[in-house]
This record gives sequence, C-alpha cells and structure tokens, in this order.
Amino acid sequence: MYTNSDFVVIKALEDGVNVIGLTRGADTRFHHLEKLDKGEVLIAQFTEHTSAIKVRGKAYIQTRHGVIESEGKK
Repeated sequence: MYTNSDFVVIKALEDGVNVIGLTRGADTRFHHLEKLDKGEVLIAQFTEHTSAIKVRGKAYIQTRHGVIESEGKK
C-alpha cells in the first residue's frame, strides 16, 4: 500500500451518488463501487490498485488540490 497516497473526501448532496474505483494497469476496469445517500461521506485513497475515482451524482469532492462540486443527475 502507498503510505503517502492522496485522500479524496466525497460528500453526497443527493441520494444515489455513485463512487467508482478504477484499476491501474494496461486495462482500466471498475474494481469497486459505493453508493452514497444525501449527507453520507466517503474518504477514499489512491492505492496500488486504484488509479482513478469516478463520481456520478451531486457531491462535494475535496482533494489536496481544492474542492469541486459535481453536477447532479438531470
């Protein structure tokens, strides 16, 4: 495990926000899925297995680079 990995904090602003972990390597694949309801918070970490995190739904996403709000479902 990477001990100095970046953390990402995701707070759902609506029910049904999906947080999807994507793998590293030659083929990028989904390897983990979390579903958050309004108000729930997930703290995620990039690891040797996770190279990207995809967020679907309206949420606050906080990283060491700043905060962004994803758009909700239309």
